[in-house]
Amino acid sequence: MNILRAKQEIIHTVRAYLAKDGEGNYCIPSVHQRPVLLMGPPGIGKTAIMEQVAAECGIALVSYTITHHTRQSAIGLPYLTKRNYSGKELTITEYTMSEIIASVYDKMEETDLREGILFIDEINCVSETLAPTMLQLLQRKSFGSHFVPEGWIIVAAGNPPEYNKSVRDFDVVTLDRLRRIDVQEDYAVWKKYAYRSRIHPAILSYLDIKKQNFYAFETTVDGQAFVTARGWEDLSQFLLTCEQLDLPVDEPVILEYLQHPRIARDFAAYYDLFCKYQSDYHVEEILSGGLPAAALERLKTAPFDERLSVIGLLIGRLTEAFSTAYYTDMSASRLFEGLKSVKRYLGQQPLGELLARESDRIRTSLYARQKAAAVDRREVSALLRAAQQLEDDRAVLSAEAVRSDDDGFVLLSERFQAEVQKMEEQADSASQQLEHAFAFLETAFGKSQELVVFVTELNTNFFSTWFIGQYGSEAYARNNKELMIGKRRQQLLGDIGKIQSFLTGL
Repeated sequence: MNILRAKQEIIHTVRAYLAKDGEGNYCIPSVHQRPVLLMGPPGIGKTAIMEQVAAECGIALVSYTITHHTRQSAIGLPYLTKRNYSGKELTITEYTMSEIIASVYDKMEETDLREGILFIDEINCVSETLAPTMLQLLQRKSFGSHFVPEGWIIVAAGNPPEYNKSVRDFDVVTLDRLRRIDVQEDYAVWKKYAYRSRIHPAILSYLDIKKQNFYAFETTVDGQAFVTARGWEDLSQFLLTCEQLDLPVDEPVILEYLQHPRIARDFAAYYDLFCKYQSDYHVEEILSGGLPAAALERLKTAPFDERLSVIGLLIGRLTEAFSTAYYTDMSASRLFEGLKSVKRYLGQQPLGELLARESDRIRTSLYARQKAAAVDRREVSALLRAAQQLEDDRAVLSAEAVRSDDDGFVLLSERFQAEVQKMEEQADSASQQLEHAFAFLETAFGKSQELVVFVTELNTNFFSTWFIGQYGSEAYARNNKELMIGKRRQQLLGDIGKIQSFLTGL
């Protein structure tokens, strides 16, 4: 199955394992809560989906790559202690708590979350001395004499033997105690994640043209040549940063991330063209409402992959505008919630103290979610902006020396309305950019397959679907409707063709 389906399977597993009866006991006892074993190629996102599962289920996550550990760190260190058996005192060996089990308890203390996922990566690649300990974890949910706390679900991940020479096979006794999920790479699924993670538009445009290069693993005379989803994502982060700093990126640098010479060379050439198209086609002018004649004329006769690249450039810029609007909206919404809470308790506490309390609540909640690995970086920035705004409001109240809390709250409302105005201006700018992009593409192509591609990309992109759902778009609504009618017409024609073929065969 693909990684998205695997994620849903794990979410359903978490909800089922953590469900409780009327007396507060887990409906499925711990002994029957089988650990989940994810098996799939390296770099396809097994670790990433665990973070997403924890965030969506509101539980903690402790993640370990077990090949980094020794037997001692897994089961603890031995020490001598005294025991009395039948009146006779004997010296026996016990073990300190496993570092891994201790980290679970640390996570519970840090986050105040009593339930979570213990994720063990590369579980079938451990050393010979550690292998029995891993079998004990999967069979008994313990390291040495210390058990995984109740309410914590074990998820393990491993690579098939064709990807790793160190792989060890599990015996039937162990496999009979696991829920095994085999995962395969899937570009269509990864692409949705890529839009949410703001993967560089050059990468998405390139892979749309050459999907076969999304994931590759070959053994050559020079060794292993490979490209993974992880490689594309890390390369994306590097490209975006280099562009901000105006640093050069060439084929040798790309090869450091895409460790497949042919694909690295191919993408390096494409990336150079993609950067050139940005200036050749005057993307900024297009999104500002211009219809550059030279760009229109060139695009009409350009090869299809060049047309897709231009669409990718437009989608990339629009995604920046849409995602900025999304996180600005998130910040404003959280600020609004804080001000509502302040108003609710107005008169019971000084206004400045209420603002400080709401700011602290945001920061405390955010800190706990960060410790639980349940929040992304841009969400952190958005929520911290809301907290900072409340702190700035408190400083303004002190500077203005308002006479009463009611007067102070009026001032806060005015400041909030100013923030809302900025947000609306930002959204208006993004809406205009979208309409201008449609106008350019309609002028260049009419109702062609290129416009279908553009609308399909908007439907795939998390930020564009959110933005259009919030603010609407006449051009999108018109073209999306025509696209859906066209698809339905093709489907009906296909169905008619099948019926005719069937009747002909009678």
